[in-house]
Amino acid sequence: MDKFIPNLFNFWVVIFVALGSMSCSYGMSVISSTIGQPTFYTYFNLATQGEPGYSRTTALIGAMNGLSSVGSVFGAGFTSWAADWAGRKRNIQMGALVIILGGGLCAGSVNMTMFLIARFIAGLGIGMLVTGIPMYQAEVSTPESRGLMVSMHGVMFAVGYSLSAWIGFSTYFVKGATSFPWRFPLAFQTAPAILLLIGSTWLPFSPRWLLQQDRVDEALSTLRRLHKSKDDPNDIRPKKEFYQIKKQMELDRALLQGASKWQLFATAANRKRALLGFILMFGNMFTASTFAATGILIIANYGVLLYESLGMDKYMPLLLSAIWVTASFPGNIFNGLFVDKFGRRAFLLTGLGMLVIVLTLECIMQAQFLGTTNIAGQRAAIFFIFLFIICWSFCMDATQFLYLSEIFPTHIRAQGMAVGMSGLYCATIILLIAGPTALNNITWKFFIVLIIPTAAQFLVIFFFAPETMQRSLEDISAEFGDKVAVHYYHATIEDEKQYDQALEEEMAQPQVSGAEKSSEGAVQMVERVQG
Repeated sequence: MDKFIPNLFNFWVVIFVALGSMSCSYGMSVISSTIGQPTFYTYFNLATQGEPGYSRTTALIGAMNGLSSVGSVFGAGFTSWAADWAGRKRNIQMGALVIILGGGLCAGSVNMTMFLIARFIAGLGIGMLVTGIPMYQAEVSTPESRGLMVSMHGVMFAVGYSLSAWIGFSTYFVKGATSFPWRFPLAFQTAPAILLLIGSTWLPFSPRWLLQQDRVDEALSTLRRLHKSKDDPNDIRPKKEFYQIKKQMELDRALLQGASKWQLFATAANRKRALLGFILMFGNMFTASTFAATGILIIANYGVLLYESLGMDKYMPLLLSAIWVTASFPGNIFNGLFVDKFGRRAFLLTGLGMLVIVLTLECIMQAQFLGTTNIAGQRAAIFFIFLFIICWSFCMDATQFLYLSEIFPTHIRAQGMAVGMSGLYCATIILLIAGPTALNNITWKFFIVLIIPTAAQFLVIFFFAPETMQRSLEDISAEFGDKVAVHYYHATIEDEKQYDQALEEEMAQPQVSGAEKSSEGAVQMVERVQG
């Protein structure tokens, strides 16, 4: 394991914080099992498929997911401010608290109005965590292990999807006219959030955020604890990382003196990052690029309806939906283990290419066999639905969050993550509100809506997305045309001289924080870089 991670503390930090990822994916997909429970329809007086008034039911199902996604957009926007003001860790704690509140209200709903409001509140917490967790994981990881570390967000996403589906399947068999089969699954989304909130006091603050607050000594000690390894007893690598982070922040502060705090659209490089991040996540949600949102959420949330339309009934749609989401778990593990070896672009482009093919074949199968008695054709359609999740999880699921968390410099990372995740949720709102109605009215033609954006996303990634593998978060700025104070990845002789001097002089002395010293050092750094 030493090949992939510096120490167990670092690994368990990213695993533990990903409890929030599990809570998010569980909450995002729990509607899939909820709409498979007969007592849910009975309790809220909703028509089931084939009954008069089912169009109202599909509209309400769309609203359940749509309001959750709207809440997530607000949650992402809140994180763009809170993650800088209060810190990445505090934002995660607040997000967990909001999910606990929203999930509890969902489970305790007594009418549809209360249920819809609760879904919005839960979505608010989801937006805060989905935006904040990959950012936190990226900032506490080493350049060499960041792919695996941030991929834990995708792995735990898969766990959350699976738990939601299997718990929903299990409660289907509860006998009697009780609301337990749908209330308990909705309540369970609070469990990982409660564990996260209780244990979060043990989590360290992001070293980069600590440096932003001029808490220099604490930042260095935190980074050394996170990145300490057996083969580096003198902490040379953590000290080099710290030196680069510190000097890059000094440079950025000097360049941004007197500028607005909201710099996301102030330069061409930042605008490219913001547009790429938004398109990446919007496309992923719309069946493009990363698939964490694409057609995957349509199938994850409405898989039960889809399987019913293909001739499945009773518990079989819930069972197939559970198996389908569980199939994403090994793919995310593979992604985490090899994304630092083969690169982000390789995974994204391979996944997108395969998804275009699979979605096209699924569209053909449904066009030919949907609503027929051809069992072999219907099974072929289900096969491609499963092949879809395999392609998605092996190449796209974790990679999308990883890439988004990497491409922004520290001073605008929270803003950039928020813009990217807003793209994901904007696409989600469109797809999940329209999804059940579209599947009900235009059936297989809905897959055409997913194929076109996926193909377009392939071209965007191919032509505009730079590789970020093995580079420090500060090094990645050079890929977008920004100045880098000192390089960690492919360091020059001059860079190594700076590190040697820092290790001998600066790092041997206690760090003195203060605006005057920081400003003076920043000016010197600008003069050296520009010279």
